[in-house]
Amino acid sequence: MNAAISGFSLGLSLILAIGAQNAFVLKQGLKREHVFLVCLTCAASDAILILFGVMGLGIVIDRAPWLMPVMRYGGAAFLILYGAKSFIAAWRSSDVLRQAEDVKAALLPTLLTCAALTWLNPHVYLDTVLLIGSVSTQFPGARSLFAAGAMLSSFVFFFSLGYAAAWLRPIFARPMAWRVLEVIVGITMWAIAHKLLSE
Repeated sequence: MNAAISGFSLGLSLILAIGAQNAFVLKQGLKREHVFLVCLTCAASDAILILFGVMGLGIVIDRAPWLMPVMRYGGAAFLILYGAKSFIAAWRSSDVLRQAEDVKAALLPTLLTCAALTWLNPHVYLDTVLLIGSVSTQFPGARSLFAAGAMLSSFVFFFSLGYAAAWLRPIFARPMAWRVLEVIVGITMWAIAHKLLSE
């Protein structure tokens, strides 16, 4: 039980900070677009990465030094484009929530964007694979419980974020509030991209 609680606490602490993935889930929750599948994609991706970390994928990353730069530059390019999209949306948006109710984005592009925000972010490998993988070694004989706790934290967090966003809909029904959110999302994406490129 101690291992599971430790895994849950560590997993939750790593995903609480606002990031590209969290901002995307928040936006989908506000628009009520494919919320369940977006949350499931994020949580399942985290669970797979946690499993890889506990199973020792960090060793593979250490032995393939070319892999991290490829992910870093690919992830930065994607974040720059997504950030630009948010700034353009902030400039052009009117009543975004009402528009979203009339015309929903297609499921496949939404899930592909969600997956890209997860799998093209090198920091997710550092946090989820290397850090959680290394901490799990402190629980010999209970690493599976540690991993289960960390996985559970991802499911609890993403589904809470996606569905709790509905409570903020009255605020974001105003165009100015949505523009502010889009600007914050754009800044977040570009800040993460800058951090990736400056490492």
